[in-house]
Amino acid sequence: MPEIDPTEHEISELGPEVNQIDDVDELREMLELEEGGEDRTPVKTLIENRIETLEEEDEEVDPESVDLTDLTVADVANMVRDIDDVDLLEDLLERERDGKERKGAISQIENRIESIEGSEDDGEELEYVPPEEKYPDLTHPTADKQYVEGVSGERYRDMWVYCETQQGELIDVSKEMLGKARELMDEYNSDPESADGAYGGDEEGSSEEVVAVIVGDDIGDLAEEAVAYGADRVVYHEDDRLGRFRHKPYTEIVCHMCRDFEQDWRDYHEPRYNIFPATHNGRDLSALVQGELDSGLASDCSDLYIEEAMISNPAKTGKPGDNVEFERVLHMPRPDFSGFEYSTILCIDKPFRDFHPQGASIIPGTFDLPEPDYDREGEIVEHDIELPEDWFQIEVTDYDQLDDGVDLTGHDVIVAMGRGIDRQDPTEGIELGLELADAFDDAGFGLSRGVITASYEFGGHVDQYITEERQIGESGQVVEPDLYIAAGISGAVQHKVGMDESETIVAINTDPDADIRDFSDYFIEGDLFEVLPRLTEALETGTLERAIAEVSDD
Repeated sequence: MPEIDPTEHEISELGPEVNQIDDVDELREMLELEEGGEDRTPVKTLIENRIETLEEEDEEVDPESVDLTDLTVADVANMVRDIDDVDLLEDLLERERDGKERKGAISQIENRIESIEGSEDDGEELEYVPPEEKYPDLTHPTADKQYVEGVSGERYRDMWVYCETQQGELIDVSKEMLGKARELMDEYNSDPESADGAYGGDEEGSSEEVVAVIVGDDIGDLAEEAVAYGADRVVYHEDDRLGRFRHKPYTEIVCHMCRDFEQDWRDYHEPRYNIFPATHNGRDLSALVQGELDSGLASDCSDLYIEEAMISNPAKTGKPGDNVEFERVLHMPRPDFSGFEYSTILCIDKPFRDFHPQGASIIPGTFDLPEPDYDREGEIVEHDIELPEDWFQIEVTDYDQLDDGVDLTGHDVIVAMGRGIDRQDPTEGIELGLELADAFDDAGFGLSRGVITASYEFGGHVDQYITEERQIGESGQVVEPDLYIAAGISGAVQHKVGMDESETIVAINTDPDADIRDFSDYFIEGDLFEVLPRLTEALETGTLERAIAEVSDD
């Protein structure tokens, strides 16, 4: 029995775990469990890809005996990447010259030799040259941007969590991030000999903290709630002009907290880590803050962990051929557009240049919502700086507000409409989708991005449903209902990642080769204007499953 039963996990949890398993037999057992259980195509593809990668590694060629004429230039590049023996590389170079003598292959081998031995003048550490001296003919060298700090060796501490609020309350993803930050920093501060990823605190052995950041109007009372969810310290800024998110003041306030806020406890240059929610406002703020703080950002992450990283890139190590182990690195896995492949982003310093805070934005729902502990104690700090009037050049004079936001994540059923609604009348297409959703006891109504961005003209009675809040996909909501009905949706990967964890997916499309067919449980080849009314009628008469089978056969 493998350590991980894939049927007990969502794909967002499995990606980082599967990619760390090196036992092919264990992976095959996981694949059997998935096939006998949930049988989700993305999960099986994820496991199969990992098996294929490991088997390819096992079949690696022997560089001492391989016939280079059988290898492509790419094969040669991959092979020499892991060779540290210069004599062997010289032998490969001679064999390539005696064989096909491909410039690309020769270049790859020579570059590897140079990276190990170093070039004639790279035996010493890099020397810092100011941009104005390095580029004397340039009036404004790219590297000489006034907002880029060239600091090195500064002091960094703590994990800062930007806690977004709505209607005077912490939103769930803020609580989720606080819980994860608490978990990470508890492990980080523990005895290095007792747990992987433990550092025993900062470089001097002092425990590092979780610092919650809250900005808004009348939000002071939320500070204690942030402590209950895991913060050691809460820094908040209240102002009646900050009731709505505004780019300029929010960015300036958070950056001032991170870098210029003079407090006895904040005896460091900047936070070590910054995390934000990957909401509409959180995505904006995270990019602005991290850019202003001269660092990078991994957006829409699906996991976080802290551990060392071995780096050989001379741009980071300062010297070709050197391998340097960087500690305390925040690893930030994020899904690609396919939804089941993952990249892990690192934010590593380089000589004469620091990249802190290491920053990430987190997809809502990625982490479990923790139980609050209202007996926890923490320090609450009010942040107070003058906010110039020119930070508020745009004034909201009037707006409409829904009584409730559109949250599609809690429904048993989702009916989603795509651009297939333009086959006849877009307004009628939306009406048919709404009628089907109303026929269920608990159904939400969603849209693909194509509907929202198209220039359709809708009748006023359905126009209220055509909002970005109802968008499902990479830049919208992520849903996992028991039943997902996709009508007129082609199945682009951006939409797929927002719904492919649904228990049962029913797709309706006139195109038999639509991408959505590949990850649907039922595919109905037909016009939504004909199929949806039949499904609605069948649902009302209690014969939905039979109707799905019938229209699928038609």
